[in-house]
Amino acid sequence: MSQLPPPVRTAQPRQEAPADNTVIAFRPASKKGRGARISIQGVAGSGKTWTSLSIAHGLAAGKKFAVVDTEHESASLYYGINGIEFDSCPMDRYDPRDLVKALDQAAAAGYGVIVIDSLTHFWKGTDGTLAQVEKAAGRFGGNSFAGWKDGTPLQNDMVDALLSYPGHVIATMRSQTEWVLQENARGRREPVMVGMKAEQRKGIEYEFDVVAEMNVENRLRFLKSRCPALHQKAIDKPDGARDIAEPVLAWLRSNPTQ
Repeated sequence: MSQLPPPVRTAQPRQEAPADNTVIAFRPASKKGRGARISIQGVAGSGKTWTSLSIAHGLAAGKKFAVVDTEHESASLYYGINGIEFDSCPMDRYDPRDLVKALDQAAAAGYGVIVIDSLTHFWKGTDGTLAQVEKAAGRFGGNSFAGWKDGTPLQNDMVDALLSYPGHVIATMRSQTEWVLQENARGRREPVMVGMKAEQRKGIEYEFDVVAEMNVENRLRFLKSRCPALHQKAIDKPDGARDIAEPVLAWLRSNPTQ
């Protein structure tokens, strides 16, 4: 009985991409013109609003900056302290599309720095992403998966607007303390605080250059930093302008020899 010949693998012709006007090119990497993206999360009373305003003041070099205020205009209580001046946009509904509009208006007005206090409301507040998902799900018999078809693009568009803002962006987020049961030296299990979880969509921290958390003792700890000077650093009662804005600006302005 004759043997069958071994299979021959025939190369398939490569499919060419549809013709368009897209130009793909590489260029030298540079931080020139890049704005910082900073987030500060914490529980109530941790000092995240004041710290974010102080950072913005430092980044703005004394010029006025913009604040999107979802906290019943609490940021305005700090106006004038240490020379801090800003224009405020109070909001009481938190459709992500409204934040996109606010960012567009701030960019058109030429604000070099904008603070969102807080980004949490655009996730779980009135008309926020979760509310938009629930509303959309109602049109499909309560199907939450169908609801996310509407909610996810709204959330993604909002994040894209934050990332594409032509200036520095600082966002505060409320957080919940997370506890786990661990065995102590006496062999008993006891609750131990292991960190704080930001009240926003999971993975939001990946979108920021610098991510920090603050506790009720006003201790700030960096969870992530692309700025080497702040990596894994912890600061008690931080001066946002001096301790954070200065090293961030120095990092963005540095241009190591290629």
